[in-house]
Amino acid sequence: MLTHLAIRDFAVVTAAELEFGAGLTVISGETGAGKSLLVDALGFLSGQRADSGMVRHGAERAELHAEFDLAASDDARQWLREEEFDDGDACQLRRTLRADGGSRAWINGRPATLSQLAALAGRLVEIHGQHEHQALLSRPSQLALLDAFGGHDALLAAVSGAAQRWSALLRERDTLTRAREGRPGDVTERGEWLEHQLAELDREPIDPASIADLDASHRRQAHSAGLIAACDSALARLDGDDSAALPRLLQQLRGELVRMHEHEPRLAEVDAMLDAAAIQLDEAGLLLERVRADLDVDPVQLDELERRLTRLHELSRKHQVAPEGLEAQRDALAAELDSLRNAAVRLQALDGEITAAGDGWRKAAEVLGKARTKAGKALSKATTALITELGMGGGHFEVALEPAETGRPDPQGAERVEFLVSANAGQPPRPLRKVASGGELSRISLAIEVAALGHDAVPTMVFDEVDSGIGGATAEIVGQKLRALGQSRQVLCVTHLPQVAAQGHAHYRVSKAASDGVTQSAVQQLDARQRQEELARMLGGVEVSTEARAAARRLLRNAS
Repeated sequence: MLTHLAIRDFAVVTAAELEFGAGLTVISGETGAGKSLLVDALGFLSGQRADSGMVRHGAERAELHAEFDLAASDDARQWLREEEFDDGDACQLRRTLRADGGSRAWINGRPATLSQLAALAGRLVEIHGQHEHQALLSRPSQLALLDAFGGHDALLAAVSGAAQRWSALLRERDTLTRAREGRPGDVTERGEWLEHQLAELDREPIDPASIADLDASHRRQAHSAGLIAACDSALARLDGDDSAALPRLLQQLRGELVRMHEHEPRLAEVDAMLDAAAIQLDEAGLLLERVRADLDVDPVQLDELERRLTRLHELSRKHQVAPEGLEAQRDALAAELDSLRNAAVRLQALDGEITAAGDGWRKAAEVLGKARTKAGKALSKATTALITELGMGGGHFEVALEPAETGRPDPQGAERVEFLVSANAGQPPRPLRKVASGGELSRISLAIEVAALGHDAVPTMVFDEVDSGIGGATAEIVGQKLRALGQSRQVLCVTHLPQVAAQGHAHYRVSKAASDGVTQSAVQQLDARQRQEELARMLGGVEVSTEARAAARRLLRNAS
């Protein structure tokens, strides 16, 4: 949900900050005051191509900043995590437009590309209006909305999974086929090469434990002379009979302390520690004798150990892995050899598995196609009824499904969708993206969103001049539909009709004034009294009459 929008030096807006909440927020103002600039700002924050003409005259750059609460936007949070832009349940979009035509963008304070900005914004805000950059004009978005409307998540997952399995089996078959055809090498030659490599590796113990033992044995033999000298010297100090031997010195020390401990009881504790030390010295001497017995200067053994280590390092360089990675390399080569030996059998089995996977996809796609047909009829009926309510009498909406000519299992199913609309009776339906009237397009988009109420994943919807070309009872119905949509989604609507504005949960007014010969726009959030005056102005024009104020109060009372 959009919570904050800040604009600086954008078109005729010097500076403006808006706070948004849930429900329907309406934006009104005099013609030419710049009501749609707020929609334009969101459009640029959604990745629209930079336009230096939108920088306020005399300024170096325009700055746009939006903050969103992602508590109910799982799709956006997941995208942020995958792209490493995540920052809790809050999200900030920022973009600058320079007067020389350049622009920069940031997501949560980190530089971002326009494609990343557009990908994220598409999960946060959807703009419906007299512009061609609308999600509902995109056929993939239309298909996604139809599937959401029909609750096809499980069916679509089954189709996607079957298509992915088919593709994986096909890739495996292609890999084996290329190998058998001599790319990168003939199977027989490759197999002989693999057998030779495995034979080389199997001649040496290459498991990590054996390599560690070999390295330890080499170090011990390489330093055997020094180790023997060190052991002999230590044993002489531990087991010698001269007065400098450690056990004799320790015994003398204990004797001296025993004579004195009756005068200081704590010396008894010291004697106990020295007694334990004497035991440890005896055990150390026994271990030293065993170590010394294992040591021997053996040049032949040293040469053998060095030869084995050299061989291991040669294998490491040959296979471009560390010595500890040779075992894994051997296992990989053995697996490839096994695969080559069984390639013919596996290829034969793959043909059957690919056929079965294709059949599975077709069955799943057929079930999904039937569900889409049923959902399309329901969405068509509901949207057509709403189009009539919205002042397009005789209008007709149709969800057309046509085969997807991909020639292979498609994760999206066996069909594509096109939203068709006839704005007037007697006219043939045409693709929604080719509807000429911006006002009609806005109302049709509103009808589709209301018909699919609660199914669109985008949390914020913006309607620009959705009430263009209508009035009276139809305008009130449009306002009611927008308010109803605001029960499950955040809705922003730029309007010039009081019947629509009265339905808002919050109301902003955009005004313009000349300062030092320069026209500037200002945005103000209206309280209850100001809102009544604005509706009266919208009803009565420049001169606000008592009757207009009374009518404004009635509109607000009826809306609430």
